[in-house]
This record gives sequence, C-alpha cells and structure tokens, in this order.
Amino acid sequence: MKNAFLILFCIVVSFTTCKKDEMIDDSPTQYDASLVYDWFRLECTIVKETGGFFPPQAARAFGYTSIALYESIVPGIPQAASLAGQLQDFNPNSIPKIEIGKEYHWSIVANAALATIMRQLFEKKISPENLTRIADLENKNYIQLSTKFGSELGFRSANFGKSMANAVFQFSKTDGGHEQYVDPFQLPYTWPAKTGSWIPTGAALNPLAPTWQNCRPFLNSDITQSQPLAHVDYSIENSSEFYKEAMNVYNIVTNATAEQKEIARFWADDPFNTCTPTGHTFNILTQLLEENNADLVKAAVGYAKLGIAENDAFIACWKTKYDYFLLRPVTYIKQNIDPKFATIIGTPPFPAYTSGHATEIAAGARIFTDMFTDGDGNYPFTDRTQIQFGFSVRNFDNFNEMAQECADSRLYGGIHYNMDNLNGLKMGRSIGDNVIKKINWPSL
Repeated sequence: MKNAFLILFCIVVSFTTCKKDEMIDDSPTQYDASLVYDWFRLECTIVKETGGFFPPQAARAFGYTSIALYESIVPGIPQAASLAGQLQDFNPNSIPKIEIGKEYHWSIVANAALATIMRQLFEKKISPENLTRIADLENKNYIQLSTKFGSELGFRSANFGKSMANAVFQFSKTDGGHEQYVDPFQLPYTWPAKTGSWIPTGAALNPLAPTWQNCRPFLNSDITQSQPLAHVDYSIENSSEFYKEAMNVYNIVTNATAEQKEIARFWADDPFNTCTPTGHTFNILTQLLEENNADLVKAAVGYAKLGIAENDAFIACWKTKYDYFLLRPVTYIKQNIDPKFATIIGTPPFPAYTSGHATEIAAGARIFTDMFTDGDGNYPFTDRTQIQFGFSVRNFDNFNEMAQECADSRLYGGIHYNMDNLNGLKMGRSIGDNVIKKINWPSL
C-alpha cells in the first residue's frame, strides 16, 4: 500500500511538473510582443501631452524606457549580455538579479518594468489622466497574465520588473538630462557673439536646451566618432557658397509642389501636436515588428537599439547645433534675399546646423536595415503611423529612401539648409552603425 502511494505521488508530481513546464517557457522568445507595443503607443501619447518634452527630452525618455524593457527580460535570454557594463557608467553591480531556480513570466516582468519607468521619467509633469492610463494598462495586463499562473509567480515577476526599472532610473539620473524637461530652455544662457548666429524665429525668445550636448551618451563613440565637418563659411556675398545654400532653400520653398508640401508636413513631427521625430521613428519600429510577428526578445532588442541610437543622435546633433550656433534659413533669407519669405512649416527654436530630423532618422534607418533586411537593403514598406495625426500613408522601397525623404522634408519646409541635412544623415548613419556593432546583442 505504501509503495502504491509513492508511485501515485510520483505520477502526480511528474504530471504537475510537466504541466508547469508547458505553461511557463524559460525563454522570452516564446512570448508574444503585443503587450510592449501598447506601452510604446502609450508613451507616444504621454510625450505628446506632457510639457517640456521637446525632441531631445523625448528621445531620452524613449531611450531609457527601451533599456528598462531590454534589461528586464535579458536574464531569460540564453547567452544574452546585459547592457550594464556596455553603456557608459551603467554599473553591472547596480542591477538586480533573478532568483536562481525560480520561474519568471517574462511578459509580467516587462509589463511591470515599463509601467514603473514611465511613471518615473515623466513624474514631474505627467497628467493625472496619463497616470491613470499607466495604472489601467499595467493592471489589465497583470490580471490577464497572472490569473492562470498563481500569485507567487506573478508577484515575483512583477517585483523583478519593478526593481530593474528602478535600477535603470537611478542610472538615468546621472546623465545630465534628468528632469531637464522641467526647465527645457535651461536659462540663463549666454549666446555666442559672432556673425551668422542664430536669432529667434518665433515666439520662443531663447534657444532650446543649450546644454543638452553635455548629457552623457550611452556610447561615447556616438559623439567622438560622428561629428561632421564644419558648414560652409558664413557670407552674405551672392557669389558665396553660403548664399547659394540659402538661395536653394528659397527657390525650393517658393516653387514647392503639392507633393513637397505634403512631405514637409508629414515629417514635421511637431512636439505637443505629435510625439516628436523620435516618437514617429518608434512608431515605425512598432509597425515593422508587428508586420514581422516579432517575439518579445526581438521587440526588446529592436527597441533598445533604437532607443540608444535616438538618445545619442540628439546629443550628437545638439553638440553641432551649439558648437556652430548657426542662424536658420528664414532669418538669412529675410535679411539678404526676400523680406517677405515664409516657410511652409514652423521653424523650431534652436540653431540650424545640423538637422535633428536627418540625424535621428538616419540612425533609425540603420537599425531597421540591420533588423529587417537580408543585406541587400531592400524592404518595401508603407508608413501608416501618421494616420493617427490626420496624414495619408507614405510608401518606400527601403529605409535609406525613407531617411532621405525625411531629411529632404526639412529643406522643402524651409527649415534647414541642405548642408544641415546631408551632414545630419552622415552623423546619424555613424551612430546607428555604432549601436549595431559596438554592443554585444543576442542573436535573433
């Protein structure tokens, strides 16, 4: 009788273990990524609706959110390396560790990490409505994911996600950009006194984020290796290269086709009307991941690559902007060519050289090409992400074509000289390549 009981006990234990293994897979590659898409769409809304999140501040927020996601699930990815020890000043000793021999539900981990980091990154200005949206999404996901697995697994997974987000947030507080959204114009600021300097072009009387270039990039090489050559020498002589740059802007804008005007508006990505250029590029990544049925690992890797690239692209770009402090085309043209000149879209309140749009989209295009093509660079796709803002779709044969159109949109709109765009594209490509090559990413 005793032996029979032992046999029955072993059968029950074996069956229970088998069922548990079927329910919880050790690898995040078996998890659906749809949960994280909802979080990044929500972050787009929060960026759009939270004061102080201009393009640099938004890029930083998306960057740290992406790192929190990746770090939260990396312990479950076989042979994957943490970004701690690879990113500047991100100390491996600062991040929590999983309990050996314990199971984790990686979607619950990711859900908790994303909810926690978003509350922290926006906490000084986030609206009560958006705090409620975060809580509602977190709770809905937790209930759906944890019900059939029991409270112990759910609590352990959520607590690990929260602790990882807390570690990433502590890392973020040391980069020089912490809470700069509270005072995005960083006054007082002493302007450079030189010929051809930027002057206000709209309601903002001071240039945005003049010390942003001092923020710590995730990869030092993104700044030290990507800085472009100087722009052509400033001159008001009509035979000079600078005058020709300005005349090119003038001629294109005054003779812009309906298509060029549409392109200028499609890529404008104005803060507080949209979720900024970085938000647009993140929305493109979300669309691409969905179209490719990406698992949780591929999504987390993709967001982390893009988040690092976008953050560093804006730091690198802001360095060139404030190193050269160049006036915008609208200023030069009104002073030297046509005082009645008007741009097609609004000119942002910071210096011209180089283009932030060109820099960030070129970095993103490198990430997309690496993730979604087989080496030939071809990937026909339709950008549907701007439908939410009232625009039609745009079609492209590859990601380089997408990046070129985005850069050109700033010329069509009268916002940038072409040299701003060309050198911004070069800088962005370098940054994207660094992110791909200089970090030990898991194989996908």
